[in-house]
Amino acid sequence: MMQVDAKDTDRELSPVEDQGKGADRELSPEKGPSDKDVSGNAVVVLPGDVKKVIKTLEDAGYHAFAVGGCVRDSFMGRKPQDWDITTSAKPEEIKKVFKRTVDTGIKHGTVTVLIDKRGYEVTTFRIDGEYTDQRHPDNVTFTEDLEEDLRRRDFTINAMAWSDSKGLVDIYGGTEDLKRGLIRAVGDPYERFGEDALRILRAVRFSAQLGFEIEEQTQMAAGQLSYTIAAVSAERIREELMKILVSDRPYYLKKAWELGITAAVMPELDRCMECGQNNPHHMYSVGEHILHSMENIASDPVLRLTMLFHDMGKPEKKTVDKDGITHNKGHAEVSAKIADEVLHRLKFDNATISSVTRLVKWHELRLPEDRTAVRRAVNKVGEDIFPLLFPVKIADTMAQSDYKRAEKLAHCARIKAIYEEIKRDGDPVTLKDLAVKGQDLKDAGVAPGPDMGRMLGDMLNEVLDDPSKNNRDYLIGRYVGK
Repeated sequence: MMQVDAKDTDRELSPVEDQGKGADRELSPEKGPSDKDVSGNAVVVLPGDVKKVIKTLEDAGYHAFAVGGCVRDSFMGRKPQDWDITTSAKPEEIKKVFKRTVDTGIKHGTVTVLIDKRGYEVTTFRIDGEYTDQRHPDNVTFTEDLEEDLRRRDFTINAMAWSDSKGLVDIYGGTEDLKRGLIRAVGDPYERFGEDALRILRAVRFSAQLGFEIEEQTQMAAGQLSYTIAAVSAERIREELMKILVSDRPYYLKKAWELGITAAVMPELDRCMECGQNNPHHMYSVGEHILHSMENIASDPVLRLTMLFHDMGKPEKKTVDKDGITHNKGHAEVSAKIADEVLHRLKFDNATISSVTRLVKWHELRLPEDRTAVRRAVNKVGEDIFPLLFPVKIADTMAQSDYKRAEKLAHCARIKAIYEEIKRDGDPVTLKDLAVKGQDLKDAGVAPGPDMGRMLGDMLNEVLDDPSKNNRDYLIGRYVGK
């Protein structure tokens, strides 16, 4: 066996990179490559390139298997997005077997094998050393024993391997846990979570994606060690959190709260879970309302994040009147501030932060049902996000009580219809729609500077009220002359 240093084997993913490899990737809803043999046993149908890689290694005298998430997805009838391959061959031996390879993770045993124009990660069976930083093993030891390699993986459903020659290798009962709908740690959950605290949040993530329960001992260990996740990098937490939010079950974020995970990474949500609402418009606590609202909106990162943060300012703005009715006036502004703070803390990209914070800020916007008011609202809110307020308002309303729900939804539909009329007719809503440009004012003798900016603003203000006045000659004659 060979031992190599592994402290620097992983790197942080940037906000724009694919969120996850192997067992970390999103689960695809597409039908996957699984089948049954003549005895009715489930089998994995390997893609041609994967078969080729495995058979080439076997023909060279090594063991090789598809492993991890791709096997899990296949048995669930889902289409794997990536195929990870594990082998008894050492990295230098892998490179000798294949003509075209890339040293993508050579220190921890990973070589990318190129077949035509596609790359397949092939990793040597390994045993991880101590995890003194609760993320990376201090070192890894290469081994020829597949069982030892599978023992280091996080959950049983991710610790299965397959080859056409050997069939399924499922030492830890992953297929049985798939049937039972369980997320269960491989071996001792305290050891698995002690190695990498992010696995605690990953348990919730897989639960949300698959609709599985977390096995009792695994859940107990996750709860007792949840505080350790505070040491995990913001980027890794962000990626797991987003996979929960955009899953079919964003409500499962409640499990992260129950286990104490959010107390370590997003205490703002905990305050909402503990904040009741005694108001005819509501039937849930602030936190429960937030969770239900996420279920009522499309699986889009910006929209799900908007619903997560839209009422987070309510605990700070909570008041109780003499009749015991609670109110939260001004909470939208505070919620937007919290969203900005948390999204920066979790290192989201600027475009996402801008869209989410503005939607949160304006989610309570109430408008009269007339075109002038809607044109002015589009100008104030931003033409790029204004149409997103409609699904946000619907999701918000559907997570409230049924008090005046029909009226709220009808009003929202009428405002949307007015907005669509404005778009259809091409009404001006921003400076770029104005018939007069800066060059027109220069040509008319207006010097560039603050006065020109104010003049263009005055022109836009007039045409927002009356689009028929969006005429170059009229506007220059009226404002330049004045």
